[in-house]
Amino acid sequence: MTSSTATAPSPRRQDVLTLWAGIAFSLAFTALIALLGQRLDAVRLLPDQGASWYYWKLPDPTFWTRATAWGFYLANQIAVWALIYYGQTRVRKFTAGLQPINVVALAVTAFFIVLHFVQTQIWYDGLAQDVSIFSSQGSVIVLLVWVLLMENNRRGMLFGKKLPLGQEVVRWARTYHGYFFAWAAIFTFWFHPMVSTPGHLIGFFYMFLLMLQGSLMYTRVHVNRWWTVSLEVMVLIHGTIVAVAQAGSLWPMFLFGFGGIFVITQMHGLGLRFWAKALILAIYVAGVVLVYSQRGWAQINEIFRIPVIDYLAVLLLAGLIAGGLWVARKLGGHRRLAEVEVTA
Repeated sequence: MTSSTATAPSPRRQDVLTLWAGIAFSLAFTALIALLGQRLDAVRLLPDQGASWYYWKLPDPTFWTRATAWGFYLANQIAVWALIYYGQTRVRKFTAGLQPINVVALAVTAFFIVLHFVQTQIWYDGLAQDVSIFSSQGSVIVLLVWVLLMENNRRGMLFGKKLPLGQEVVRWARTYHGYFFAWAAIFTFWFHPMVSTPGHLIGFFYMFLLMLQGSLMYTRVHVNRWWTVSLEVMVLIHGTIVAVAQAGSLWPMFLFGFGGIFVITQMHGLGLRFWAKALILAIYVAGVVLVYSQRGWAQINEIFRIPVIDYLAVLLLAGLIAGGLWVARKLGGHRRLAEVEVTA
């Protein structure tokens, strides 16, 4: 074996090393937000007005606070959508290493992360000034529901059993998921200013990871089942931490709600042995018993709220996609009929 062969980097490790480097960058930048975000504590904000009110927005927005938030967001969104389109039309193959599209996507993502940090430090406001708080929350919820839908064929929906969803629906969801995921992540990213509350810090770290995942399109690590399920489970951590930080009493709803989805659906795509699944289920049940024996069994309905909503949302999303495909077929059929009549 020659020395050049012995020292040649493994092509399989290139995307994995990039993933770990991206995670390290995400952690470091989250720490930077925590450090320098403290200077934003002096910004005067309006009193909190309830659950539908977003607290972190300026009382008196200006042209430039809006123009920078919306202008930079649109530039970020269009750039990433263009890369996805390029990938679908020009790349279309998965590799173990990085491709030029990944290098460009990673650079674009890093640039806009830095730009949003600078924008917050100078102008503060994000998109939250002009849109509902529920738009940001809803976009990420639909993203997670979309993952459940498009993974139905691989891991099933209920303890490894597949829901009878149309193959055309699942195929469409898998083919075009990148555009919606990019919108959900980038819109949420620009919705919030980069302030240093615990909820914002874990939220931005989560968005960094989602954007990193998008930047690694057409690499093997992009479809690594352990990495992708980690992104799904991050919402459990985020939701629970935010609930605890707000001194609310609903943290078990997030912990056991999203934990229930992991037990019912997500862990069955990891190739775990039966004993490992049984152990995870036992730990989950023990946690529920421990918490609700003190919290009160009358409150145990909390753990069912998120799974019920998410699984119903999967059916709704599948129905919407199926309806859209049906309309597209009808319109396409009408066009083809018109073409035949014109040709005749």
